[in-house]
Amino acid sequence: METLLQSFPVALLMFCRIASFFVTAPVFSARNVPNSIKIGLSAFVTFTVYMVYGIDQVVPTDLSYILLVIREILIGLLLGFVAYLLMTAIQTAGTFIDLQIGFGMANVYDPMTGASAPLTGNFKYAFAVLLFLTMNGHHYLLDAIVYSYRWIPLSNVFFLRLADGSIAEFLVHTLGQSFMLAFQMSAPIVVALFLTDVGLGFLAKTAPQFNVFAVGMPLKVLVGLAILLLLVPSFAFVFSQLFEVMFRSMEKLLGTIGQRPG
Repeated sequence: METLLQSFPVALLMFCRIASFFVTAPVFSARNVPNSIKIGLSAFVTFTVYMVYGIDQVVPTDLSYILLVIREILIGLLLGFVAYLLMTAIQTAGTFIDLQIGFGMANVYDPMTGASAPLTGNFKYAFAVLLFLTMNGHHYLLDAIVYSYRWIPLSNVFFLRLADGSIAEFLVHTLGQSFMLAFQMSAPIVVALFLTDVGLGFLAKTAPQFNVFAVGMPLKVLVGLAILLLLVPSFAFVFSQLFEVMFRSMEKLLGTIGQRPG
């Protein structure tokens, strides 16, 4: 009983970090993944992590324990949010493309996030999730949360990092990086559609009798879909680079909050 009373607070802290990670991490946080699966997976990973890192640890059981729980929840949420933030670059790129093609008014319901999403973004996101699972990205996510206890042990200085602004600076940099990746992924189609608009502008000036609005919309849809078809074979390379940036950013976050293990 004494051993159980000592181990339960440590295991509960680990469960808070791991469960909050699965709430925000891509793929695991999808709405179509049952909550029982998330809780069961969190409990299993917690048991595994406790057997490796938590057997000899002791935490205070006074009122300061509440602060420890909040700290662990925030660490898990941040770690999953960074991965999700870079994953949403795909949806952002799809939004840029849809605005140029003219699909901006045809947003659809996305069952993964529970919100409306662009058509092209949904198409590319489906490709990204399939490639993510094919490349064992979910294993890397599990590695990140398990090995976070080597970088950020339970006795960490998260609140000090939060106070000195290093975490906020990292999140702003990651948000900018996400937008930059979205621009890069959407650039070929956006540039091609911009040139199509320029050509239609010249056509309107040289041949005013043409109804540019009637010709322009179908033409932009055809050009956009044709270039998207040409770009599909490159998705594997583009998304692999995106996933590499995602895992590198998660490693930087671990280094920002804690420190690299020796």
